[in-house]
This record gives sequence, structure tokens and C-alpha cells, in this order.
Amino acid sequence: MNVSEAIRLKRAVRKFQDKPLPDDVIHEILNAGRRSQSSKNNQAWRFIAIREKETLKALSQCGEWAGHIAGAALCVAILTPEPTEKFQTMFDAGQAAAFMQLAAWELGIGSCPASLYDFERTRQILTFPPEWHLRIALSFGYALEEEKISAAPKKGGRISLDEIVHWETW
Repeated sequence: MNVSEAIRLKRAVRKFQDKPLPDDVIHEILNAGRRSQSSKNNQAWRFIAIREKETLKALSQCGEWAGHIAGAALCVAILTPEPTEKFQTMFDAGQAAAFMQLAAWELGIGSCPASLYDFERTRQILTFPPEWHLRIALSFGYALEEEKISAAPKKGGRISLDEIVHWETW
């Protein structure tokens, strides 16, 4: 699968098989995030890779739409410095997230991002230092509905390019 194909076919997967991911696959996903670009090559992120079911369940309760984390084989919490100090911080975290999700998709593994809003609870659960902050986590696993991984894109699922792009000026 090439990058263009992965971008075109990528789907959010929120329901996962109860099947662990091999360590080498997890390392490949994490390494894709590590290799993503960042402003001034700051690499201002740290990842916490979570496989423990009790921890996954606890994290799934830290965001209104984060329930999919509970059933994941892996969750990657993307920690950043204070997100409001530099606008690049969350942009860079998003790039790391996208790289990890595309790498996983190429390997036949589904994923879905989650926004976590219970900041103090996430810190209690994962015991990260006060200078780091958690706003984004990704769930990963083998899709419960395996056909989602190979399904063709749905027609009408995206706004047309002509409606989104303005050339030279608005």
C-alpha cells in the first residue's frame, strides 16, 4: 500500500477484536510517530503505550467520545508541553498521530483518535510529570468488522475539492 492509497482508504475503527498486537507491530507504529516532522525539529512529544485492560478502561472514561479506547489492543497517549503556549504544539502532535495511524492502516490495523478532557484524571492514571500534558490518545487494534479495512471509500463522504480549494485568493 502506498501513501496515497492509505490516505484514500483510511477509516476510523472504533470496535476491535480481543486480540493483542505483536510487539514488532507496536514498535513500527510508535516509530512512525517518532519519525513525524515537527516545528524546528523540536520533537516536543512523548508517547505512553498502553496495553493493560484496566488502564485502557480508565482512560476511556476521560473523554466524552473516548469509549473506543476500552476495547483497544493498544492506546498511545500523545503527551506535549503546555498546549496553549505555542500553536505548533498541537499541530505537531496531530502529525505524529496521523503518521502512526497511517502506519497502522498499512499493517491492517484500525485506529481512532480520542480527545481527553479530564486532565487531572489522565495524569493520575498514567502518572506523567507535571510539565507534560495529555489531550490526544489513539486507540489501535484489529478491526472487529474486518471488512472495514478493505472496504472501498463511500461515495459522497467528503466535500469536493472544488468546494474546499480557492486558488490564489478567496
